[in-house]
Amino acid sequence: MKRIYYISALILMAVSFASCLDQDPKDQLTEEEMYDNATNIYVNAVATLYNYIGGSAESEGLQGTGRGVYDYNTLTTDEVIIPVRGGDWYDGGFWTNLYLHQWTENDASLYNTWTYLYKVVMLANKSLAMIDKYDYRLTEQQKLVNNAEVRAVRAMFYFYIMDMFGRVPVVTSYDTPHTEVRQSGRSEVFRFIFEELQSVLPYLPTGKSNKEGNNYGRVTAPVAYFLLAKLALNAEAYSDDNWIDGIRPDGRNIFFEVDGNRKNAWETCIYYCNKLAESGYTLESSYAANFAVNNENSSENIFTIPMDKNLYSNQFDYFFRSIHYNHGGAYGWASENGPCATLSTVKTFGYGTAQEDTRFALNFWVGKVVVDGKDVVLDNGTTLEYMPLEVKLDLTGSPYEKTAGARMAKYEVDRTAYSDGRLPNNDIVLYRYADVLLMKSEAKTRNGEDGTSELNEVRSRAGMSGRAATLENILEERLLELVWEGWRRQDLIRFGKFHQSYDLRQRISGEENGYTTVFPIPKRTLDLNKNLTQNPGYHS
Repeated sequence: MKRIYYISALILMAVSFASCLDQDPKDQLTEEEMYDNATNIYVNAVATLYNYIGGSAESEGLQGTGRGVYDYNTLTTDEVIIPVRGGDWYDGGFWTNLYLHQWTENDASLYNTWTYLYKVVMLANKSLAMIDKYDYRLTEQQKLVNNAEVRAVRAMFYFYIMDMFGRVPVVTSYDTPHTEVRQSGRSEVFRFIFEELQSVLPYLPTGKSNKEGNNYGRVTAPVAYFLLAKLALNAEAYSDDNWIDGIRPDGRNIFFEVDGNRKNAWETCIYYCNKLAESGYTLESSYAANFAVNNENSSENIFTIPMDKNLYSNQFDYFFRSIHYNHGGAYGWASENGPCATLSTVKTFGYGTAQEDTRFALNFWVGKVVVDGKDVVLDNGTTLEYMPLEVKLDLTGSPYEKTAGARMAKYEVDRTAYSDGRLPNNDIVLYRYADVLLMKSEAKTRNGEDGTSELNEVRSRAGMSGRAATLENILEERLLELVWEGWRRQDLIRFGKFHQSYDLRQRISGEENGYTTVFPIPKRTLDLNKNLTQNPGYHS
């Protein structure tokens, strides 16, 4: 029997819509069987969406894999770099172009990332259609709750789409013809996401998503609070429909309705940060505990990608990707010897000085590498030493070609991990409370208040001395606390630094207007939908 499953062609063609037929195996459940009771409706319309938060293929997953959301938000910044290492890591110039901001609308990985993000949006739209179709099998409350969770997941994915691409289509129906799909201004998409999250909040579960149990890995109310705070903090950028004119709205004049009160962007951010404190989140006494092999009981982590090598296919490639081949070999794994900290990151941490930040050793491998009490050696018999200050954009021919750069060490090494360490049990941390405190400190400072206590709560946990909450200090603290966590591009844009020269990168021609703060709409997407137009500064 041939069964029809409608999958938006957005999965394949990015904002062109059609249906496709699929010859399913005989043991495949029919649609009627998939949605035959309330439990199965939840499993197949709601829970199934969480299969896409992480990923095992390139450009898929919010974190854990390469050439996707994480890389475009990290390897484009002053935080991390993948140098060319002789015959390694050139890859047609892809990694160098990321760092130099020389991406184009023809970037295949950017198109794949767009497609992944919109695929989940369209699957969420399909879920909403199925909940509506079979709502006679649900109570009114069950329907409200299921709808709310799906809409929250969809809003989260729109957050990443809007953050990266700016002017994008907002599609809320599964069967919208491609002829009716239009781009919305960035400010309109921003308001849509914000209001969606606000409207579903009363129906989301209130439990902690990072803890094992019924809410594990789900978008709960605290996850929505975090996203609302993050949206408000970036309101100046997200409300700006013309980001190349040098004029940005003032957060004090951007207003939201919050629980019946009118608040500006900074007050709104503070409000939702406070909601997370009221929800019981606190800093862990140990920074490292948040990234331990068994980090499900962290009091600080808010939203994570659940990892279990025996249950999930989600991968975490970044440790594997960063460490030297022989370092990986000491664990019995392969590895790729690629990403490392930039010179500016190493210097911000005060590496090698009396003021070196305590978090440097927790986040990076440097110097001589010792595993299980034994020095790791290179093929020539010399000891492997990572050299943090020898980083160059192209290391080819350098004596430090394979050893330059401080390497990722943020997550505890899971010695039982599968797939060369890419399938560990450490849950991947997406949102955590230290970020909330730094958001609150920044929002207070931008609103003319004193954010010192929040800033120094984070610094105190790290054993570092207090500092005044200036914007410069807060941006620096965000690097020190959140390095390797995928927030740097967004932070640099908010502080007006992303399109400037930094570290080894010189600003490219024409970039002074800030056009690179938003990625181009992939050309393949534009070719498939003539209703869409390119973002300013890019060709099309």
